Amino acid sequence: MTRREFSALGAAPFLQTTPAKKWNILWISIEDASPTYGCYGDTYARTPTLDQFATEGTRYENAHSVYPVCAPSRSSIITGMYPATIGSHHMRSLAVPPPEVKCFTEYLRAAGYYCSNNSKTDYNFNGPANAPLSAWDDSSNTAHWRNRAKDQPFFSVFNIVTTHESQLRDLRSPRTKKLIDALPEKADPSKAPVPPYYPDTPIVRQNIANYYDTIAAMDGEVAAILKQLDDDGLRDNTIVFQWGDHGWGMPRGKRWLYDSGTRVPLIIRAPGILKPGTVSEELISLFDLGPTALSLAEVTIPKHMQAQAFMGSQRSNPREYIFMGRDRMDEAYDMIRSVRDKQFRYIRNYQWQ
Repeated sequence: MTRREFSALGAAPFLQTTPAKKWNILWISIEDASPTYGCYGDTYARTPTLDQFATEGTRYENAHSVYPVCAPSRSSIITGMYPATIGSHHMRSLAVPPPEVKCFTEYLRAAGYYCSNNSKTDYNFNGPANAPLSAWDDSSNTAHWRNRAKDQPFFSVFNIVTTHESQLRDLRSPRTKKLIDALPEKADPSKAPVPPYYPDTPIVRQNIANYYDTIAAMDGEVAAILKQLDDDGLRDNTIVFQWGDHGWGMPRGKRWLYDSGTRVPLIIRAPGILKPGTVSEELISLFDLGPTALSLAEVTIPKHMQAQAFMGSQRSNPREYIFMGRDRMDEAYDMIRSVRDKQFRYIRNYQWQ
């Protein structure tokens, strides 16, 4: 398949030449957020950093998480496997994956990459806070690419928790409250976009406004990370991914297999690879992020991985369908599966009763 034929299938608009270099890779992930940015057409959002970032890279319109809740979603991302195949499909599990299933960062480390995670894991393995010791060079609230050896390529993750559903109500953490209090303006509840499946009440409007305030605060945190990258002179040889782990933490969003629960923001800036200011309609399953990082780093993608790369030398043909699921959510047992193409979503509830 030629590059032109590949693009015609809905892939991101790649440049004709890809410079031969050892890429650094930076992920900026956020919690419980739908694509409610200005660059996605949301006029209620205040996201100047992310809107500018989108002009420097490619914005993906059809990115979806595999599971609509943190731990199963993150277990799929770190392994490149569907949660139901490795036992991590129930929310809050003590999953023990098969021996051949590793965290994809282990392959990057073996290839010489410095891998840092600041700082959430939540992979559904042996408790929500734990990850294999071999997964990261540093996984802590001080983890940073700046701690690597001189000239060592890095894969660094920063997980921003400001948008988590727990911060949408009145019981915000002092840290989030401080960030929101520092905003130049607050969201006006009277102008909040209320979806038609919610009652239009003052409480609903206030919760939506609270959510958009967390999005605005998060935008400032993204700005600070990108500035550090620029200050270190790393912009031109670092591929930056900004994404969310599943949909927003409102009813019918997080935990549910509607688009409001699975559709996520995904913006990638890849100098010399992706044309700036472009939009891709390609279907992206969020657990494809791991093998895509391996592909960009020229590390062989393990054959057991069910996910596939959508960039780099090992990229696969664009997906025609993506598959999603929901199982036990904490104490609430359930079993729902979903398949989606670019136009339709099919949901099957196996416990309709």
